[in-house]
Amino acid sequence: MVFDYRFIFTRKWVIGLKKCVLCGKKSMLISKELGVCADCLRNNPEEAMKIAREAHIRIRKEIGLPPEVPRDPNGIQCNICGNRCRIPVGGRGFCGIIVNKDGVLTTITGSFDRVPGLVYLDPHPTNCVAEWLCPGATGRGYPKYSLSPSGPEKGYYNIAVFYGSCNFDCLFCQNWEYRNMAVKGKPLLSIDDLVSKVSKRTTCVCYFGGDPGPNMIHAIKASKAMLDVARDKGLKVFRICWETNGLMNPNILDRAVELSLETGGIIKVDVKAWTPSIYYALTGNDGRLVFENIKRIARRIEERPEVPLLVVSTLLVPGYVDEYEVENIARFLAELNPEIPYSLLAFHPEYKMRDFPTTSSSHAIKALEVAKRAGLKHVNIGNVWLLSNAY
Repeated sequence: MVFDYRFIFTRKWVIGLKKCVLCGKKSMLISKELGVCADCLRNNPEEAMKIAREAHIRIRKEIGLPPEVPRDPNGIQCNICGNRCRIPVGGRGFCGIIVNKDGVLTTITGSFDRVPGLVYLDPHPTNCVAEWLCPGATGRGYPKYSLSPSGPEKGYYNIAVFYGSCNFDCLFCQNWEYRNMAVKGKPLLSIDDLVSKVSKRTTCVCYFGGDPGPNMIHAIKASKAMLDVARDKGLKVFRICWETNGLMNPNILDRAVELSLETGGIIKVDVKAWTPSIYYALTGNDGRLVFENIKRIARRIEERPEVPLLVVSTLLVPGYVDEYEVENIARFLAELNPEIPYSLLAFHPEYKMRDFPTTSSSHAIKALEVAKRAGLKHVNIGNVWLLSNAY
């Protein structure tokens, strides 16, 4: 069968040719929301980022979140995450949940013990980025960090914590529903809610969302309380894991690293791109602190070789996150430690990038090859069932 790639139908969306407003290039792999192509973002970043900035401001205003990271000189600086917002009285941080109430930082719920979010039990093996390395799915670290010597901990569960806020603004967000939770401040997730989920059938907790970054006070306090309950119940294993964009306050990140090192947990950092202007166009942040935080985590990898402390992933966004982006990310990781596992994830059209196809098989294979050539020993392709032949 021969396809006409000028128009590809996927579900209820029609993927057609779009035009870059700067260079005039036409392609189905240019975001209509962004309006600029990857070449312009790399070669003409100043002009291209102005256009990307306008897109993020417009989109965030539509949903009721702060259009940009607040930098009010008279505001209070929030140091919970890497954005370091300066929030004016009565204003919100970029994440939407940290507020300045009468000169005091708190959450929109009025307490750091209750934040927007959900919790549920996810049976092993869970569908997480690190499944191919996770003690709960593979038996790595048995018997100290896993109940099974060679495979999934069948009959046991991960406590999945979905936070309803994020300090990025990814236009391809796969869990975009969190934005409604951040705006409305509900449903509420308390520390007691998480502690109540600990049982003899739970072997780990994983914080994701949204992102744990703006919620680290809640997450760290809950982790310590859950560990106490796990020990009281005589649990042999209770791992603490994080799935994050990496934009954490470095000092708070250190506390998360300690919890994961101690328990056999994994910190999963999703690196969105290499080129700062592409990073910004896709997420509203240039990613510089993310790479610094990865360096920070990598310094401690050798302290626990049985289970990888750090796993890095990248979503292969068609047209933007190409082999150039992947090769440079992989080279950066390999220079830190060639043992760092790297997962390349297939893109699915969501949120503001529904006018795209899923990642093509050729794109994924080329990305895998360049990541290995860059020096990484452990690279895989995740979500392979989403791969297409669309481009």
